[in-house]
Amino acid sequence: MTSATGQVPDAAAVAAGWPAPAPGAAPRAKMIMAQAGLETRMLVRNGEQLLLTLVIPVLLLTAFSLDRHLVSEGTKPVNFLVPGMIALAVLSTAFTSQAIATGFERRYGVLKRLGATPLSRGGLIGAKTVTVIGVELAQTAILIAVGLALGWQPNAGPGAAVWVALLVLVGTAAFSGLALLLAGTLRAEATLALANLVYLVLLGIGGIIFPLEKFHSAQPVLTLLPSGALSDGLHKVLQHGSGLPLRDLAVLAVWAVITITLAARLFRWE
Repeated sequence: MTSATGQVPDAAAVAAGWPAPAPGAAPRAKMIMAQAGLETRMLVRNGEQLLLTLVIPVLLLTAFSLDRHLVSEGTKPVNFLVPGMIALAVLSTAFTSQAIATGFERRYGVLKRLGATPLSRGGLIGAKTVTVIGVELAQTAILIAVGLALGWQPNAGPGAAVWVALLVLVGTAAFSGLALLLAGTLRAEATLALANLVYLVLLGIGGIIFPLEKFHSAQPVLTLLPSGALSDGLHKVLQHGSGLPLRDLAVLAVWAVITITLAARLFRWE
C-alpha cells in the first residue's frame, strides 16, 4: 500500500488505526445465541420436523375435538384437548424432534466439528433449548387460535399465563435433557426408534389425548412421568382454574435436573 505521494507508510502508523487484536472465545451467551440461530434455520428448512412439531398437534386437536367419548358427560372435548395439545407440542419439539435431529447430526459428524469449537456441551444444550422454546411459542399461539376457533372456553385464573409459561419452560428443560441424553449416547438409528416409541407411548398414557382418570389405579404413577406431570399441570391451570400446581412442577424440575446433568456429563460429540 502506498500513499498519495507514492511513499510506503510506516507500518506502526498503519497499525495505529486498527484495534488491538483480542484472541479468545466469544462470550458464552453470544455463542449460545449464535448456535441457537443456526439451529432455528436448520429446523425451518426441515419439512419432516415441521410436520411433527406443528401439523400433527393441530390435526389431533381438530379431529379429536369431535369425539364426545373422550371426556365425561357435560365436558366439551376441546376444553380438555387444548391443554393436552400444548403438552404434546412440548413433547414433540423438545424431545422427539430434537432427539432425532441431534442423533443424526452426531452420526454425520456435525457435532464432532462443533466439539472442536469453544462451544461446550452445556452451551450446545443451552442453544438447542433456546431454539425449542422459540418453536414452542409459535406452536402454543397456533394451538390457542385453533382451539378458540373450535369453541375452546378456558377456565383459568388471573395468573394462568404465568403458570402455563413456567410449566412449559420446566417441561421443555426436562424433555430437552432426555432428548440430548439419548442422542448423545446412542447410535442414530437407536435414537430414532426409541424416540418414536417413547413419543407414541407417552401420547397414549401421558394424559394428552385420554384423561389420566381413565387409567384408574395407574394414575398416580403416570403423573410421575414428565408428560403426565406436564399435561396434568396444564389441565389444572387451563381447565379447572387452579393455581400453580406445585407437585407437577416439582416432578418436572426433578426430571430436568437429572436428565440435563446426565446429558452434560455423558454426551459424546461422535
